[in-house]
Amino acid sequence: MKIAVFCGSSTGDKIEYINATKELGKFFAQNEIDVVYGGGNVGLMGTIADAVMANGGKVYGVIPEKLQEKELAHAGITELMVVSNMHERKALMASMADAFVVLPGGVGTLEETFEVWTWAQLGFHNKPCAFFNINGFYDKLFEMIEHMCASKFLKQEHFDMLIKTDNQEKLLKAIKEYMPPKHKW
Repeated sequence: MKIAVFCGSSTGDKIEYINATKELGKFFAQNEIDVVYGGGNVGLMGTIADAVMANGGKVYGVIPEKLQEKELAHAGITELMVVSNMHERKALMASMADAFVVLPGGVGTLEETFEVWTWAQLGFHNKPCAFFNINGFYDKLFEMIEHMCASKFLKQEHFDMLIKTDNQEKLLKAIKEYMPPKHKW
């Protein structure tokens, strides 16, 4: 299984983000789960890649030329693919992945996440989308999404299709047992 991981190019302000990311990387490697990610050597991106590699797993990075030129590319992973732009990066990552897992991050992380979630709603893929909600990082976002549901801009079933947990075993079990809801249209 290959899981695309979306996460920050920063490590954030809490050591829990780093520690939980390292543990998740170890867990993935121990469970023979390959990671597809943005190819960076910084932030939680570098942390997840290093943890998977240190525990004998495989990591596939996809990085745009401009970011590689800034020396942000991770040289110590299984394979690094350099693409022209962010659109190619996201398309390649999505095609390689069997599931998507979101760790803490910023605007780029949210943008990647919302795109694959939207694709899932529309039936462009049937892959699980999961938030690994370290230290309750995404709780406020979930409140906003609940407000979207209450305001009838989002169907509850399309919010419920997201896996939301901070437990590795529950995450993997939910990914393996995922059944997509009826498509939006």
